[in-house]
Amino acid sequence: MASLSGPLSLRGRLGFFSLVLVYAALVVACLSSLWLDGDVSLGRQPLQNLIKTAQDFAHPSFLDLWWGNPALEYKNDEGRVLRVENRPQLEREYLAGLARAAWVTLKIATLGSLLGALLALPLAVLTARNLHAPQLLAAMANGVLNTARAIHTLVFGLVLVGIVGLGPTAGILAIALHSMGTYGKLFAESMESLDMAAVDAVRSVGATPAQVFFNAVWPAVLPQLVSSHLYVWEFNIRDSTILGLIGAGGLGLLITEATSLFQWGRLATVLIVIVLMVAAFDAMSRRIRQALL
Repeated sequence: MASLSGPLSLRGRLGFFSLVLVYAALVVACLSSLWLDGDVSLGRQPLQNLIKTAQDFAHPSFLDLWWGNPALEYKNDEGRVLRVENRPQLEREYLAGLARAAWVTLKIATLGSLLGALLALPLAVLTARNLHAPQLLAAMANGVLNTARAIHTLVFGLVLVGIVGLGPTAGILAIALHSMGTYGKLFAESMESLDMAAVDAVRSVGATPAQVFFNAVWPAVLPQLVSSHLYVWEFNIRDSTILGLIGAGGLGLLITEATSLFQWGRLATVLIVIVLMVAAFDAMSRRIRQALL
């Protein structure tokens, strides 16, 4: 065996080096294509634009609650006052709308994730190789999961907005359909890592497939399923923020408004809320996962 380890190790290193060369060639091809197509450009005055944008982001709009001008005047070129804004009052109204949008985003991510997990569970049971589902059903289930995972949430959202109309329902269904593919893969991998001795013991006493699942499979994989659910749920909180771009509501709508009007201070406030939401959920999910260990 010792004499074989050297050639095998050498063959493994050569294989890895070949993959690195293929990857390097792909990178060179991409860069060359960008250069030849004239797409390598930073635009006009990139440094000045960067500095101006950074300055705007450095002053999130929520700071106007305390330091905003209560009588901000907008004048025309002739110096005539067009309107007067109370910045603290306007920002309080904006933050109230931001809170409602954050709640909509959380609803979309939560309900979409739950629906996706429920849809994925029976498909994962069929695709787990060690559970020996009928080959035709396994192939069909695997095809459904691969298709759902391959299509982006935003594409599902665009289609569903045309079917069910604008609003959170389209976002929930879009999150569910895409997440179903991810959940199915993670759930199936959890089931494939089972100790099959317990499963075979339950099966040997004449248990039905449902009894085998609920008495041998489900208790063993439940901690991993919960951990996978928390991970995908956290990802969907981030993913659901972009669904407002297509009319599903939530924080994405505010992001669209801020970027279209170049209101980088408002955008900074929205992004801060998203970061705080994700950080809070990450802390909560970490505690739950620790409790499951």
